Amino acid sequence: MKPFFIKLSVTLSLFVLVTSCIFYQGPPTKDEVVEDMLLQNLNSSHYNPQVFNDTFSAHVYSLYLKRMDYNKKILLKEDVDKLNKYKYQLDDLIKKNSLEFFNLSLDILTKRTKEDQQYYRDLLAKPFDFTKDENVELNPDKFSYAANTSELKEAWRKYLKYQVLFRVNDMMNEQEKALAKKDTVLKTRTFAEMEADARKKVLKSEDEVFDRLNKVDREDRFSLYLNCIVGAYDPHSEYFVPVGRDNFDIALSGQLEGIGAQLQQKDDEIKVSSIVPGSPSWRQGKLKAGDIILKVAQGAGEPVEVTGMKLDNVVKLVRGKKGTEVRLTVKKVAGGTEIISIIRDIVQLEETYAHSDVVKTNGVSVGYIKLPSFYADFKRTGGRNCATDVKNELLKLKAESVDGVVLDLRDNGGGSLSDVVNMAGLFVDKGPVVQVKGRSGPPNVLEDRDESLIYDGPLVVLVNSGSASASEIMAAAIQDYKRGIIMGGSSTFGKGSVQQFSDLDDQLNPNYASFKPLGSVKVTRSKFYRISGGATQLKGVVPDIILPDRYMYIDLGERELDYPMKWDEISKAEYNTWNVHPVSYSKLRAGSEARTKASDSFTLLAEEAKRLKDQRDDTYETLQYEKYHEQEKKLVDSGKKFEVLDKELPGVEAVTLSADLKSIDGDTTKMAREKDFQKRIKRDIHLLEAANVIKDMK
Repeated sequence: MKPFFIKLSVTLSLFVLVTSCIFYQGPPTKDEVVEDMLLQNLNSSHYNPQVFNDTFSAHVYSLYLKRMDYNKKILLKEDVDKLNKYKYQLDDLIKKNSLEFFNLSLDILTKRTKEDQQYYRDLLAKPFDFTKDENVELNPDKFSYAANTSELKEAWRKYLKYQVLFRVNDMMNEQEKALAKKDTVLKTRTFAEMEADARKKVLKSEDEVFDRLNKVDREDRFSLYLNCIVGAYDPHSEYFVPVGRDNFDIALSGQLEGIGAQLQQKDDEIKVSSIVPGSPSWRQGKLKAGDIILKVAQGAGEPVEVTGMKLDNVVKLVRGKKGTEVRLTVKKVAGGTEIISIIRDIVQLEETYAHSDVVKTNGVSVGYIKLPSFYADFKRTGGRNCATDVKNELLKLKAESVDGVVLDLRDNGGGSLSDVVNMAGLFVDKGPVVQVKGRSGPPNVLEDRDESLIYDGPLVVLVNSGSASASEIMAAAIQDYKRGIIMGGSSTFGKGSVQQFSDLDDQLNPNYASFKPLGSVKVTRSKFYRISGGATQLKGVVPDIILPDRYMYIDLGERELDYPMKWDEISKAEYNTWNVHPVSYSKLRAGSEARTKASDSFTLLAEEAKRLKDQRDDTYETLQYEKYHEQEKKLVDSGKKFEVLDKELPGVEAVTLSADLKSIDGDTTKMAREKDFQKRIKRDIHLLEAANVIKDMK
């Protein structure tokens, strides 16, 4: 029998030839073909090919069980026990192209889903008693699967009661506000009326979820299973069914019209992968990368539950005309849920580009450059690239005779690698910037070959946990050369890997063309290494000066993902550290620590960070209305003290560059944009401390 594939991008390893069924005794099914081709790609080109053993099997099993029923509201313990028999056998089944485990899981899931639908309908048919003193645990990691149907129904009862509770609480809060304002139009409602209304809304929401679950076909379930196999290699490799790849392209191209948030579907969840600079979401400031969208509402309309919904359908809900409102209910990275209102608009392209101002404070004049992303003209159509733009901003700032420069890479998720190399060359003489290594062979050292130096004065680079990929390479190069001071949270994101797409249809034997389309696979093929030898993977870049921030007590980044690749190191590249204006790192660090400890703003910020951590960890909720209502009021009241952190700081002045005044003058759009940019500068305590460090460096 002929093999079903005709080519691969790299030579197959002996491991693949031995363990993967390239030939079949009988005609293969489409599922078998997809699984085998996926493994061929992974084991021939993945940076870290896996050994198919019990450990690998357990990783696949763990991912699949979690993604099958994350909230533990569908499966019973007896179901898990049946599946658990395969925990250390999946590697053997995969080698044999056996779908025995997957087929069993599908049968169990289908049966339980139908049963659960009746549970919630029965429970929501009667009022809940909110005077009873009882609690519910909301974090599924902290409780087990139900031992029997009675326990499962009880878990559903508490879960649904909580869903009704927080809706009633919201209604009551709105009514109290309206009464306080003496709203004559308001029609007051009793608690019982609100409770009945809330149950109807929860029923509608659950019906929508289960309607989608019942429509999920075998291909979608099999895609989930395959992605658990792929996910055991690393969190950034992924299999896409044909429509899934289309959805990924939508997210990657930033075509989520209306709010400018790039979304990614990960199993049943819709996750914000990044915020488009210059977009309504970016300007509004509350929606963050890593947030999970739970519901979407059109203005004050009824929210639609989007968990389990396909990405293209979520896109349709989020999109809308300029000037209309969309309300997103999101599960925040820091824990808890929040309703975020965003007015749809078009992306302001100018806000996606590098921009600078002069910041004057404490007797120092600092050039501030905000770089939202490492953008480039990938299609070579005459567009802009960030290295050239930053060069121009530096030249304008030099004309202003600034005392130093702050390059802001916070929440910069990366982009063009070549622009990182060129941009580093603006601050140092020619030399290596980053090492890129595949799974075999020596690393490729990317160098800046331009001997010209644009700026040689004091330099600070601001980073945070949202600084990833290309941002980490830039910060690492500046740090390794000892060219400037890296400042920010405890570390950057830690994504030090490179992925590449392969279309499975391109590799298919023409004899099996009827199986098309098969989808595509994104495979991690190489890693980034600093010129000092260490990987940026997992560890990220640890700043020279660590500043308190809102997420200082919460673990974020690559290390929080399932099965990330390990940190390692290779030989260092040949380079010379910066010696034009050497500084004492210990003195700069001591001076900054003394200021932040004495700063009321940083003290308050650290207190808010602790509050966010406590909120994230506190997942045990009361189901008694009076107690819940009082707790929520206290939470809102306690949060008011932190509002001062969003106010302008005294003694901070933001000045438009002389070179920009002509282009801004008379243009109301540009003037408004500049005013907004300067507002953000004036309330940025991290930028203020960076300016203080520049002053110390002088």
